[in-house]
Amino acid sequence: MGAQIGGGQKTFMSEINVTPFVDVMLVLLIIFMVTAPMMTQGLEVDLPQTRTVSVLPTDSEHLVLTVKADGVIFLDTYQVNLADLQDHVKRLVTDQKKALFLRADKNVAYGVVVQVMGVVKAAGVDRLGVVAEEEKKDKAPSQGSRKP
Repeated sequence: MGAQIGGGQKTFMSEINVTPFVDVMLVLLIIFMVTAPMMTQGLEVDLPQTRTVSVLPTDSEHLVLTVKADGVIFLDTYQVNLADLQDHVKRLVTDQKKALFLRADKNVAYGVVVQVMGVVKAAGVDRLGVVAEEEKKDKAPSQGSRKP
């Protein structure tokens, strides 16, 4: 049934025009696809540097455990205290068979990092990835690396 042309009874069209709706949904989909990878870098952590670094996977099958310089712990972007960490890791990582990566600020005490790793191990995580930054190359050689 379409709209009638000319005289006669005027009736409303009962079908919904979905074309503008589909256009808006496609634009929103593109916006979310572009901005979603940018949202994973939410917490600022000064990572230690090392020579060989592999890229952190961008899939949704992993979680990142972050320990900031002041000792505050985050599981992805949610703050968690150390007492509740084991339950959260067991529920979100072990039970769902996800990978877990540890990002710890280089100024965090070694004991705090080991304590967090112990809690993660107690939650049943066997494999824990550790995140670091690639070492920055200096233009001039350092004094300690010269050969006589």
